[in-house]
Amino acid sequence: MKVLLLCNKSPYPQKEGGPIAMNMVVEGLLSHGHSVKVLAINSEKYNVSLSEIPDTYKNKTGIELVDVDLRVKPVPAFFNLFTGRSYHVDRFISEDFRARLIKILEEDQFDIIQLETLYTGPYIETIRKYSRAKIVLRAHNIEHLIWQRVAEESKNPLKRIYVNHLARTLKKFELSLIPKVDGIAAITVNDADYFENLERYWNSANQGADHHVPVITVPFGIDPSNYPVNEESSAPSLFSIGSMNWMPNEEGIRWFLEQAWPEIHNQYPDLKYYLAGRAMPKWMRMLDMPNVEIIGEVEDAQAFIRSKSIMIVPLFSGSGIRIKIIEGMAAARTIISTSLGAEGIHYTNGENILIANAPCEFFDMVSLCMEDRPRCRKIGEAARELIETEYNRDLIASKLISFYKELTA
Repeated sequence: MKVLLLCNKSPYPQKEGGPIAMNMVVEGLLSHGHSVKVLAINSEKYNVSLSEIPDTYKNKTGIELVDVDLRVKPVPAFFNLFTGRSYHVDRFISEDFRARLIKILEEDQFDIIQLETLYTGPYIETIRKYSRAKIVLRAHNIEHLIWQRVAEESKNPLKRIYVNHLARTLKKFELSLIPKVDGIAAITVNDADYFENLERYWNSANQGADHHVPVITVPFGIDPSNYPVNEESSAPSLFSIGSMNWMPNEEGIRWFLEQAWPEIHNQYPDLKYYLAGRAMPKWMRMLDMPNVEIIGEVEDAQAFIRSKSIMIVPLFSGSGIRIKIIEGMAAARTIISTSLGAEGIHYTNGENILIANAPCEFFDMVSLCMEDRPRCRKIGEAARELIETEYNRDLIASKLISFYKELTA
């Protein structure tokens, strides 16, 4: 089977969640003997040079990168308020990208063309014109929910108005994609349910139309053999890692530092909290709080995770699945997350993860880990077992391939 992946950013190198999730599909398909071609947008926000990509990866994926300017421009962003279009999506429309896509479709035939995130959705009409391939939307998140939740958390009324506008227009675009694709691969069960409900809504809104798009849940998976487990250091520590230019991450870290960390530090003055991640905002880089260590971007995220003890994931907005939680679980680390942060993962609270939604709950969960180290380690071990049984890359890739075969039968 020949698969073309249209990516909103390069799946290699794997510096953040999106590329890691996309590369899972690439490696999973290749490991099962299928052909993969990658065409990706290259932006200033996530800029990759082809020289960074190993020749072996280039050869097996035929990866091509097209530069697209995704910078937010104040004037177009303002005037977008008076349109019904999604400013987020419009930024991904590029004639250079379209031209390269056409050239690829003219030169080769594919069985499946997979859209990685809805931001590659504007190219569906081009695909239909030049290819007979089945189109699959791989939804990493319910994108408009991220912005809807950000708006709900915002205390600035002007920001709330604008972010609500972004959420509404994104939802409208998501709805418009339903009749245009042949299948949807959602990353969580909740997201799959959402798309099925959205389809029913679309059919109802279009005078009882009976359009049906198959939806499957294809979570993020890893190859457990790539995640060795080592004993944690004798001194326990807290840590968070993620792309800090993703608004839910930044706002969650700010909340934790302001609301939860002071009491934790007061009770455990020797405990350190390490912050790692790319594209840290200035306020975070300049942070001066007792026992908070600002690491910034790390060369090897897995090595960083293995060097620490307890992962803190204080998310209150967002959608999809937190890939860093999956990686932390694979390393047998204890995770303390909000309910929303752990959304989409088949966890059992108190068994393979600890859930906290308020400052006092974060304090209690940290205290549990500090005072009962054997239980803390047991939770990490159970987390690793969950990854091996439910988030194994090869099992998930097999499920996706079966979905492809059903669509092309």
